Amino acid sequence: MILLGSSSQTRAKILESRGIAFKQVGCDFDEEALEQTVPKNFVYHAAMGKMKACESRFGLETPILCADTVVTAHGEILRKARDEADARRILMMQSGSDVSIITCMVYKSEKKMFIDLSATVYTFAPFDEADLNRYIESGEWRGKAGACMVEGFCKSYIQSVRGYESCAMGLTIEKLEPWLDV
Repeated sequence: MILLGSSSQTRAKILESRGIAFKQVGCDFDEEALEQTVPKNFVYHAAMGKMKACESRFGLETPILCADTVVTAHGEILRKARDEADARRILMMQSGSDVSIITCMVYKSEKKMFIDLSATVYTFAPFDEADLNRYIESGEWRGKAGACMVEGFCKSYIQSVRGYESCAMGLTIEKLEPWLDV
């Protein structure tokens, strides 16, 4: 059993798909307060901040797993969209571009600590305007880093992938499994 210090349903589904027993808990950490502009630094500090918050709240009797993910295009961190106009702006930066999705995960138990920083790079074809409008109207982009859903809207536009799909979904499970104490 591990504590998943994340409210992400996608991360929970990844653990479930691998048969990893977990309890999902919230850990209060304000990642919006981070002043990091380099994507890898941002996700590292966000994941470590979440771990520190979870560890101080729950201790390490049960191992803890925390993670953070950012989407980047054209050197800019594409955060969660604030509204439909912001979602459109963010998605248009990704249309026809290389997009990096970077995940940092931290696993900590009483015995060990594992930190992984991974990136998956997608090359997207240009998005169809009508398809993009439907996606924005659906609201499925809400709460998603970069308003991006590689397992949903963006999937049909993928021209190439370099890296793990699980990394892009928020938890590089292939790298985590060997470290688990469960």
